[in-house]
Amino acid sequence: MRRAGRVNGQLMDHLRPHVIAGITTSEIDDMVYQWTNDQGHTPATLGYQNYPKSCCTSINDVICHGIPDNYKLQEGDIVNVDITTIVDGWHGDQSETFLIGQVSKQRRDVTQCAFDCLYLALDALSPGCKVSTIGEAIVPEAHSKGFSVVREYVGHGLGKQFHLDPSIPHFPNRQSRIDRLEPGMCFTVEPMINAGTRYTKSDKHDGWTVRTRDGYSSAQFEHSILMTDQGPEILTKTELGPQAGHQF
Repeated sequence: MRRAGRVNGQLMDHLRPHVIAGITTSEIDDMVYQWTNDQGHTPATLGYQNYPKSCCTSINDVICHGIPDNYKLQEGDIVNVDITTIVDGWHGDQSETFLIGQVSKQRRDVTQCAFDCLYLALDALSPGCKVSTIGEAIVPEAHSKGFSVVREYVGHGLGKQFHLDPSIPHFPNRQSRIDRLEPGMCFTVEPMINAGTRYTKSDKHDGWTVRTRDGYSSAQFEHSILMTDQGPEILTKTELGPQAGHQF
């Protein structure tokens, strides 16, 4: 899992300089496919439950599962790039939201909030803690900024399968107050923060793309985490990406 996470982080750094105005999301996807295969690994999303591409690119009001296409990124957009790599049968999974040029204050602020929520949640974790610790850190932060936390889409256990128990909601619920994060468990934390209401809608035409119901923007950051006896370890660190405390 450490190797899978490290490889996935290297892929994110490979993509980073190319996620700029003028590139199409299909071109980003082509880069994911080419780099992953050149390294001898496999893009986890390609063909997963018939998903047609090697990554997800979620722009502006798209919360998650945006399918790369011929759309050219434009100045003022925000785009979440979500990548998962299978390395020797193990999964590394992460995402980042990128600001394309000068963006509106609201889009910058919701991106900052999603980033801060991820690290507030990680800072709150300890060996054997309840899963609800994550939501208890995220919800007050998002609400204090006037934003909301998506409930329909959550983090998950991770390993030789893409999605495993336990479910990792970013808000406290009954099950998350029961489940615990014991040393040796791997999972994702991936808060999706909406600038408006938390409610979502799915695009009928492709069966994947999830948008904010009110059309406001949404941002997300994700890492794969290993719980150790000493606490959480980030498996999908990048060398060139934003680190804890970063200001966008």
